[in-house]
Amino acid sequence: MHNKTLAEIIAGLNSGAFSSVEITGHLLNRIRQLDPQYNSFITVTAEAALASAEAADRQRASGNAPLFCGVPIAHKDIFCTNGVRTSCGSKMLDNFVPPYDATVVENFAQAGAVILGKTNMDEFAMGSSNETSYYGPVKNPWDVNCVPGGSSGGSAAALAARLTPGATATDTGGSIRQPAALCGVTGLKPTYGRVSRWGMVAFASSLDQAGPMARSAEDCALMLNAMASFDPRDSTSIDREVPDYTANLNQPLSSLKIGIPKEYFGEGLNPGTEQAVREALTEYEKQGATLVDISLPHSHLAVPAYYVIAPAEASANLSRFDGVRYGYRCEDPKDLRDLYMRTRGEGFGDEVKRRILVGAYCLSAGYYDAYYRKAQQVRHLIKQDFVDAFATVDVIMGPTSPSPAFAFGAKGDDPVAMYLEDVFTIATNLAGLPGMSLPCGFVDNRPVGLQIIGNYFDEGLMLNAAHQFQRATDWHQRAPEGLE
Repeated sequence: MHNKTLAEIIAGLNSGAFSSVEITGHLLNRIRQLDPQYNSFITVTAEAALASAEAADRQRASGNAPLFCGVPIAHKDIFCTNGVRTSCGSKMLDNFVPPYDATVVENFAQAGAVILGKTNMDEFAMGSSNETSYYGPVKNPWDVNCVPGGSSGGSAAALAARLTPGATATDTGGSIRQPAALCGVTGLKPTYGRVSRWGMVAFASSLDQAGPMARSAEDCALMLNAMASFDPRDSTSIDREVPDYTANLNQPLSSLKIGIPKEYFGEGLNPGTEQAVREALTEYEKQGATLVDISLPHSHLAVPAYYVIAPAEASANLSRFDGVRYGYRCEDPKDLRDLYMRTRGEGFGDEVKRRILVGAYCLSAGYYDAYYRKAQQVRHLIKQDFVDAFATVDVIMGPTSPSPAFAFGAKGDDPVAMYLEDVFTIATNLAGLPGMSLPCGFVDNRPVGLQIIGNYFDEGLMLNAAHQFQRATDWHQRAPEGLE
C-alpha cells in the first residue's frame, strides 16, 4: 500500500478498495518502524491523523468528498500548523506552537488531506544537505551515509522511503529541486507568487516559494491544484486564475522546443550526471521534441548574487526572533541587550548566524551600494537572459545538481563548496521562474535529477513534459533496496 502514488490512492479511496484509516494507519506504522534510521520527521501527528482519516471516511461515505479527502501527506516544518509545533528546524522555535494554519495548510485541509506530521529541514531553510537541523541530519534512503539534499531533505527522504505519498516543501535557491534530485523523487517550484507564502516562516521573502514534492509529475500536478491560490493576506500573491494542472498532462511533445544552456554542461558537472541527463534529452528527441542550444551568459553570477540577496533578506526577517514575543528565550537576562545577544547566540545554529552576519554587512552603511544594490542589478541581467531564451524555446532543461548525493561532512568545512550545490537552481529563484526536478538515472546507485525550467506560469507545460518522460521511463518508480 505504501507504494501507491497519490493518483492511485485517490482512485483507491474513490472505488472503496481501501479506507483512509487503513492507508493512514499503514503509513504511520511504517514511519514508526523506519523513520528512526532516516530522521525525516520532526513531529508525527499520529492521533490527529487517524481522527482526520476517520472523519474523511465518514465524509466520503456521505458522497460529498473533495479531491484529497482522506489522502495522507506531510508538511515541511516551515508551514505554521494550528496547535502543532512549527520549529523550522531550529532551537529558536522548538517550543513554538502557532494558533493558526498557513494558507498552504488551509488549502490542503479544505481539500480533505490527512496530515501525517511535519518533516525535518535545514534550520530556517538555510542549507543544501539537511545537516543544519537542530533535530539532527536527515539520511538519504538510497545511502544512509549520504545527505538527502536541502533544505527540504525531510520531505524528499520521507517520499523516497515510502513513508508518505506526497509532501509540501519550499524553494529559496533550489530547496525543492535539489533534494528531489538527490533522493530520486519529483519536486516542483512554482512561479513566484503562484502559491501563497502566508504562514510560511520567512527566509528570503523575494525568493521563497512553496511547492509540491511527490513521486511523479502527475502527483505534483494534483498537489499544485490544491496548493495554488490567490491570497489577499500575502502581498506577493498573484491574482491569476489557477488552471487544472492535470488537464494537459497527456499532450504529445512533437512541437516542444527544449533549450539546452551551454553553461550548464561545463566544468564541475559530474560525468555520470551529465551522461544521465543527456540520455534523458535523447528520450525527449525520440518523442519529437527539438533540442536547441542556448546561452544564459550571466548564469555564473547567480551564486554570488544570491548569497548577497538571500542573507540580506534573512538578516531582516530573522530579527523578529528576539526572545520577547515567542520562541526560545535565554535564562535570566541581565538587560535587553543581554536578552537579545544570548537568545540569538544560543537559539541560532552556525549556518544561520553566518548568513545573518553576511546579510547585515551587505546592508550596512557604506556597503549597501557595493553589494546589495549591485546584486539586484545582476539579478535583472539574469532574468533578462531567461526572457531572451524563452523568446525561442518553450522550456529549458539541464542537470538539477552538479553531482549525486555526497557523504555527510564532505562539504561542512567549506561553505562555498556547499553553496555551489545550488549552482543550477538558484537562477530560477532570482528570476522568479518555475522549475522542477524529476529522476532520470543513477550514478553509483545514487539518483540523478533532470531539471526543467519553464516560462512564467507555464507549470502546466513543464508538468506535461515531465509526465510524458515518466510514461516512457521508470526512474521515478524505483525505490531504495528493502523499501519497495
